[in-house]
Amino acid sequence: MRTLAVVAVLIAAVPAMAKPWQGIEPGVSKRDEVTQKFGEPSRVVTNDNKEIIAYLGKEAIKGTTEAQFKVDKTTKIVERIDVFPGPVIDKETIEGSYGPACPNGPAPASPCFVKKVTDDFRTYYQYNKLGLAIFFKEDGKTVHSFIFTPVTTAPGKGTK
Repeated sequence: MRTLAVVAVLIAAVPAMAKPWQGIEPGVSKRDEVTQKFGEPSRVVTNDNKEIIAYLGKEAIKGTTEAQFKVDKTTKIVERIDVFPGPVIDKETIEGSYGPACPNGPAPASPCFVKKVTDDFRTYYQYNKLGLAIFFKEDGKTVHSFIFTPVTTAPGKGTK
């Protein structure tokens, strides 16, 4: 039951066509909204024109071990959110919360995932209609991280 409650926290406030996390929406929300909502980050790393704002350790956001917000330094818009959940979350919980595998043929109106594999053979579910990729640990059964990006509809898009 505790896992379901934490999953509810992780997926709360979900509009039909976008997938914000904790009220922060990739491609829309600004850097200031992140720090107003979660306070000063544990760490800020700058790389090229990107800034990564990380909350971990004692500053970790409830339900996570770490959360990272990738921000464009010029526009200050959040481009991506990486969430590393604290509780163990399994595939069944993911499919029950976000939707089942996409059927062969045209994609349905409701969210569904395409199962993919990274170059290093890690399994992940790509929910294009939600702008969400869910990466699994080496066991292939439990969640390693959630990646929230602006929603795209083109096949294979949605993560950066």
